[in-house]
Amino acid sequence: MYWCTNEVEPNDRFDYWREVRSKGLFGVTAELARERRADFFGEFSLRHLGGAGLVELKASPYTVERSTSDIAYAPGDAICVYQQLGSGGWFGGLRGSDFAIANGSFATSHTDLPYRTAPLGTGGFHLRILKIPLSTIPAQDKRMRELAARTFGDPTLAPLLAACFADLNEAADDAALDATSLVQALAHLALIERGIVRPGSRRGQAALRTARLSQARRLIARHLQNPDLAPTMVADELGVSVRHLHMLFETSEKSFSQTVTEERLKQSRRLMREAPERLIADVAAACGFESLATYYRVFNAAYGMAPGDFRAQGSDCR
Repeated sequence: MYWCTNEVEPNDRFDYWREVRSKGLFGVTAELARERRADFFGEFSLRHLGGAGLVELKASPYTVERSTSDIAYAPGDAICVYQQLGSGGWFGGLRGSDFAIANGSFATSHTDLPYRTAPLGTGGFHLRILKIPLSTIPAQDKRMRELAARTFGDPTLAPLLAACFADLNEAADDAALDATSLVQALAHLALIERGIVRPGSRRGQAALRTARLSQARRLIARHLQNPDLAPTMVADELGVSVRHLHMLFETSEKSFSQTVTEERLKQSRRLMREAPERLIADVAAACGFESLATYYRVFNAAYGMAPGDFRAQGSDCR
C-alpha cells in the first residue's frame, strides 16, 4: 500500500491524514495548528513482510499521540522497532522519560503503551516502523508488553539493526533475502537490547548470526569495486574471525566468494543498463573484476551470453 496527500484537495489533506490514515490505519491522534494545515504534506508505504508490517513515513511537522483511548480503539499487541531517517525526533512515553532520537538511531516500544512524538526542527517526519505481532515472536515473555518507548542504548547493535532494516526493505524485490528471518532477527535484537533475550541464548545467537550476515552482505556491496575484496577485509570490519564469517555464509545458499561474484555481476548489469555507451572494460573494472577476461568468463557462465550480447538485447537476465 502507498498513499500520498496529493490525492486529496489541499484544504482537506491534514483532516484526511488525521482521521483516515492516522486514526483509522495506525491508531494514533495527529494534531496540527489550523493555520498550518494548508501546507501539510504526507506520504507512507505499508508492506507486509515476514509476518510483520513495515511502514516508511514522510510528513510535514505535526504532533502524534497514542493515548489510552487510541489504544482501546485500536489495540495492536505488537513490538515496534523505529528507525529514524530524518533530522531527528522527540519521543515521550506518558509513563517514562522523554528522549530525542537522532538520524539513523533506533527505538522500541510495545504498541499498547501511551506515547507522544514530534519531529525536531522543521524537517518533519521521516522514519521506518516495523510492527511485529507478539504472536509471531517465539520468545514469549510478559515483559514484552511492558516495553515503554525507549531509544537503543547499545551502540554495538546499531549497525546490525541498520543492516537488517536495509535488507528487509529490499526483501520484496530480492528472493535471496529471507524476510521472516530478518523480522525475527530484528525482534530478538530489540529484546536483547531491552534485557529480555540473552545474547548467548539460542534465539539470541540466531538473531546475531542473521544480522551479521546482513551486515557482511552490506559490506561486500560497499567494497565491490575493490579487486582485493576478501574474507579478511570483511571479517575485520565485522569484528569476527574469518572462520566465523564463513560459518555465517554456510547458513545461506551461497558462499562468501559466490556472493561477491553474484553481486559484481548484478552491479555490472545495472551499469550496462544505466550507461549503455560505457566501455565494457570500464564496467568490469568498476565492479572489481581483476581482468576483462575473467569478467567475460564469469558473465558467460552465469547467463549463457557475453556482456555485449546482454547489452545489445537490453534485457534484464536473471
